[in-house]
Amino acid sequence: MASITKRPDGRWRARHRDRTGKEHARHFTRKIDAQNWLDSVTTAVGTGSYVDPSRAKVTVGTMADQWFAGKINLRATTNARYESALRVHVIPRWGDVRLDKIEHGDVQRWLAQLSAAGQAGASVRKAHGVLSAILDLAVRERRLASNPSQGVNLPALNERRRGYLTAEQVDQLASNAGVGRLPVLVLAYCGLRWSELAGLRRRDVDLMRRRLNIERAVTEVNGGRLAWNSPKNHERRSVPLPRFLVKELTTYLARLSADDLVFTGANGGVLRNRNARRDWFNAAAKAIGEPALTPHELRHTAASLAVSAGANVKAVQRMLGHASAAMTLDRYADLFDDDLDAVAERLDVVYEGASQASGQRLELAASDA
Repeated sequence: MASITKRPDGRWRARHRDRTGKEHARHFTRKIDAQNWLDSVTTAVGTGSYVDPSRAKVTVGTMADQWFAGKINLRATTNARYESALRVHVIPRWGDVRLDKIEHGDVQRWLAQLSAAGQAGASVRKAHGVLSAILDLAVRERRLASNPSQGVNLPALNERRRGYLTAEQVDQLASNAGVGRLPVLVLAYCGLRWSELAGLRRRDVDLMRRRLNIERAVTEVNGGRLAWNSPKNHERRSVPLPRFLVKELTTYLARLSADDLVFTGANGGVLRNRNARRDWFNAAAKAIGEPALTPHELRHTAASLAVSAGANVKAVQRMLGHASAAMTLDRYADLFDDDLDAVAERLDVVYEGASQASGQRLELAASDA
């Protein structure tokens, strides 16, 4: 039911009832404005896109609690990052703000303020992603007609240029790593994440098939608590072992039982990244002239060594456990430059063949004439 009536004060009152029977009304100076509003509302109700304005009066903080409570499929590390972004950036600025008071420009100014305050591009993007996800939930619940955080300008990531070690540099790094020699070689030739290396157990190493079965990962959360999860993207995978590593691991693993961790810290517990960097990795990196090197860059090195050995993008994707070959190619496109050279060379062959055939046809045509 919808109607327009003139009030005693001369203004026009447009009203309608939603599907629940609740009445909504607005007042206008001109009748045409009242009619236009009523028409737009009637269309929105008919198409199912109508949003009750009263449902947008809840705060971002209230929606954030609901959104975060629904994140039941997150890894512990991802959960911690979301919680941190909420606590440090989103709630202090938006927690008490009603959904219907958020403007696109306000969101853009907030992101600019975070950047001006020295926040890294990745941190600003994470904060925006959390706010946007909360507002997406509000849209799905018909509290907002659209997400006001969409379409804002985001800062560049400013990622450090990815570094790759040569095979010779890997050998030197391993030689200088002391007790970390074998972990360095596994990281650099198998492409494991540190969390996967630390979570590797003896039963996960299949020396006969020359495979590492990546079943789990262990990470440090909130200052040191250990969290055991499935691998990133929940993607269990089988990683090939070069023969030289099979030979070294055969001797190394002989003393371990099936449930023992393959690599451990100095105290026999989980191999923690920070402790390993302090105890042997950083010194080894400095010794080979790469003081800024991180353990994760050995994963990039594994991709580089695999590509240089002739692996295609699909093989590298499977080794690294990426969600898709497209993701691998986006991340390591520079490693496949030689493939582009090969394409150019093959096109040269195609051109030369076509050119010769064309020349022969011209010669035959000339002789017939």
